[in-house]
Amino acid sequence: MHRRATALGTAAALALSLGTVGAAAADPPRTAAGRPGDIVTATPTAFHPLPGQPTGTRAWHLTYRSTSAKGTPNTVSGTVIVPDDGRTGPRPLVTYAVGTVGLGDSCAPSAGFPKGTTMEANLIQQLTARGWAVAVTDYEGLGTPGDHTYTVGRAEGQAVLDAARAAERLPEAAAAGVTQDSPVGIMGYSQGGQATSWAAELHRTYAPELKVKGTATGGVPADLRKVADANNGNVGAGLILMAAIGQNAAFPELDLAKYLNDRGRRYVAFLRENCVVADVAAGLFKRISDVTVRNPLDQPDWQARLRESTLGTRTPDAPVYLYHGTADELIPYAVGKRLRADWCARGARVQWTSIPLGEHVLGAIVGAAPAADWLADRFADRPAPDNCS
Repeated sequence: MHRRATALGTAAALALSLGTVGAAAADPPRTAAGRPGDIVTATPTAFHPLPGQPTGTRAWHLTYRSTSAKGTPNTVSGTVIVPDDGRTGPRPLVTYAVGTVGLGDSCAPSAGFPKGTTMEANLIQQLTARGWAVAVTDYEGLGTPGDHTYTVGRAEGQAVLDAARAAERLPEAAAAGVTQDSPVGIMGYSQGGQATSWAAELHRTYAPELKVKGTATGGVPADLRKVADANNGNVGAGLILMAAIGQNAAFPELDLAKYLNDRGRRYVAFLRENCVVADVAAGLFKRISDVTVRNPLDQPDWQARLRESTLGTRTPDAPVYLYHGTADELIPYAVGKRLRADWCARGARVQWTSIPLGEHVLGAIVGAAPAADWLADRFADRPAPDNCS
């Protein structure tokens, strides 16, 4: 009983720190033609970390062009937030990726910002208080038609880079200093750590025109199979089936449905409509065998797709600040260390930071300010530290 109570507390903390609660879904966008990062729709919105809390910012809800994991054009939603401080010259832009919020459209960060229910907005406000503009992607299928491609690294990374492109192409943001001359930082934790790490690896080939100065990324699920093995039957078990839904959304030929038993089908239907606190609570301590007739993760096609999302196979072309809690119960600390070793071996410039006794949510909270300070130094063109050796 104590174990379950502790786990429910963890789930609630995860939602409060990294999630969004009870917001309305955005209207579906129309299909767009044009380049990745081109704006389809732009509507004024509001940015509130808490209900009604003033932030001295202006914000716009966007739908913008991006690219799927298979290389096809898609449309993604997001929010651009700019300090309302009268500044007109080029200002720094951070493209920010949130941690796991859930699979329902109501969970999208953009849906919660106007109501003050997207709790990671508190971390984002720390960035706008520095005078930085922030672009926040909702990711593919979260706030737009179709299932969210949760944990599909390439799709996430491209959505993060295209959010920055969209911010630079928004006329209202340009008038406030967000331009193609803006230094760009990439920042995120947990799922957002996966997305930002992918953006760092893809920058050179996918969006080289962005003036990326560095990436601050933490709690990174760099190897999905190892993360799944660690969570099977544990506190984060619900995240495994969420990830399976996300992979199936990107690659329908994986045919998740044929692996599910009746319990699994009911569970998938629940996950598709709810946000992270309910999803984690519903999945506590489940095993893959509880919801399947056979384990899809044992199949060659599933294993191949999961390997495609593995990080550390490409070299970020800008410095990286990588951090991880030593007691992370959702993303094993060893997974973060392996990513550090892989990037260092490829010649990347990496500042690695361990957070002693930090579990997953504490890592996000404790790591946010040092990560932002590190980005501030990159925007100031100070030499990037490197502790690879």
